[in-house]
Amino acid sequence: MTFTPSLFLRRVLLLDAVATGATGLLLLGGTSFLQSLLALPASLMIYAGIFSVAWAAIVGFASAQKQLTRNFVWSIIAANVLWVIGSIALLVSGYVSPTWLGYAFVIAQALAVDVFAALQYFGLPKRTSATA
Repeated sequence: MTFTPSLFLRRVLLLDAVATGATGLLLLGGTSFLQSLLALPASLMIYAGIFSVAWAAIVGFASAQKQLTRNFVWSIIAANVLWVIGSIALLVSGYVSPTWLGYAFVIAQALAVDVFAALQYFGLPKRTSATA
């Protein structure tokens, strides 16, 4: 079932796309510099950067659509939640040994993604018994 996204939802999706794209470009363009500051593996930052740029394109595409499906928006929300879980799992896994700035970076971006997921959820039109 499609719906016309509200201006609020469009803006949240667009802001998510811009922030995600900017983070991805930062990770890709500043890998060497960030590696020394954050003590995160270069390969992790490169893969995260590539994924982020691609994901930003998908979310940006969604923000420009006149009609969306609830499932598409739910997919975006779910992917954002999985990113948050993955970010926290990365920090507690022992796979990385970041600096305190590395911890702060991963936690800050996870919190931002979590906020986007929550705002996207609130931007979804609520189902009523007439439209269910």
